[in-house]
Amino acid sequence: MGRFLRWTALAGVAALLTAGCGGGSSDDGKDRGGDDGPLTAQRLDWGRCEATTDAPAPGGDWQCATLDVPVDWAEPDGERIGLALIRAKARGERREGSLLFNFGGPGGSGVSTMPSYAGTVSSLRERYDLVSWDPRGVAASEGVRCRGDKETQAAESVDVTPDTPAEERAFLRDAADFAKGCERSAGRLMAHVSTTDTARDMDLLRQVLGDRKTHYFGISYGTELGGVYAHLFPENVGRMVLDAVVDPTADTIGHAEHQARGFQRALDDYLRSTGQDPERGSRKIAGLLDRIDAEPLPTSSSGRELTQTLALTGIVLPLYSKESWPALTSALAAAEDGDGSELLALADGYNERDPSGHYGTTTHSQRVISCLDDKQRPTVEETRKLLPGFERISPVFGAFLGWDTAGWCHDWPVPGQYETPEVSAPGAAPVLVVGNTGDPATPYEGARRMADELGEDVGVVLTWKGEGHGAYGSGSDCVDSTVDAYLLDGTVPEDGKICS
Repeated sequence: MGRFLRWTALAGVAALLTAGCGGGSSDDGKDRGGDDGPLTAQRLDWGRCEATTDAPAPGGDWQCATLDVPVDWAEPDGERIGLALIRAKARGERREGSLLFNFGGPGGSGVSTMPSYAGTVSSLRERYDLVSWDPRGVAASEGVRCRGDKETQAAESVDVTPDTPAEERAFLRDAADFAKGCERSAGRLMAHVSTTDTARDMDLLRQVLGDRKTHYFGISYGTELGGVYAHLFPENVGRMVLDAVVDPTADTIGHAEHQARGFQRALDDYLRSTGQDPERGSRKIAGLLDRIDAEPLPTSSSGRELTQTLALTGIVLPLYSKESWPALTSALAAAEDGDGSELLALADGYNERDPSGHYGTTTHSQRVISCLDDKQRPTVEETRKLLPGFERISPVFGAFLGWDTAGWCHDWPVPGQYETPEVSAPGAAPVLVVGNTGDPATPYEGARRMADELGEDVGVVLTWKGEGHGAYGSGSDCVDSTVDAYLLDGTVPEDGKICS
């Protein structure tokens, strides 16, 4: 299992939305050497989006193309790869330009997610071409697969909160094996899939699309990408929305602490909604997880048991959306009665496992990107000292997220680039930063910190007192109308506006 995705895709399972798009792979017959002419002069060959082996084509409104980018931005005339693009053209006559979307992860496929998200942002299509892409190292853009399906399923038995020296060794060995698989799959690209690389790809895309400014909607990890872009290209920032905001001031340990706090906060809210005392309900769930750790539960899935790791994953998924809370109630009740089938089904949804046993690769790409970004590499000894603090923050999620700091980039072959990303953007146009007080994956506090880091007169905070991961399209007319007015008409709300 991946971490509870430090910055996950919207609703936790966006990568499962696998509407296909042709023309995205770099293996399309084109020479991607350094002799194709200036990158900014390339012409996008928009055409019909093709079906894939996993999904039908997304429909006639959608067009797909490939953007050539350099593998190494330090060598712009060197080797190139292709990035898969998808768009639906604006319906109205008053076209503002393109609106780029990144749905998070890192590692989420924009090509797969954009058609399914189009209904949420249908009002924006009156003025904008809706455009998304698979960032480098993701899905159809040289996507990384670090291990096969059988190895992925086998790894689900690894205890990610090890209790014995033998379990610790197995935990670290699995992490090292995953890193080796990523290196074999990604090759040279492994050192060139950073957030900074993708931000530079974004500005090339702006130019090739013919847009004077970059209009952008970033969700979850997409907010960090937007902040990095704004820092690198402040003069090119148009109308930019950052929703479900990653705290740019937090390092690896800080992010894990934030998520422990955020998921526990969401779990407390869920428990209150069912009439339970949060402290007592959390102890009950922690006790269930301890029993499953000692003896996995049987399931209706042939040959598969519900391990503690899978049970924890199954609890996490419904916390991303209040509408999924009843599914959590049912799954926990079944597990208390000795049947792990419902929690396993939720875990499979999170892990992108289909009924045939095939797993998606969002977490593979996520790990390759985030381990190239993050310089911090906590050791097992450092993690052991941190565990009591994590467990005080969350009796349910703390141990997992604490151990994750040691295992996520263990024995990684490429060094990280920074402790925290630089997102200051003096001189940029106002950026609308949207925070949700009940967000489990990117806790609300990150919104104010992002706005402060962007700089005075740049970051503008809009707060929603709601539940779930992300605010726009989640049921608040106040949020939706404020964001729409900003993107469609350029109306910047007062900093600190609250939607309840």
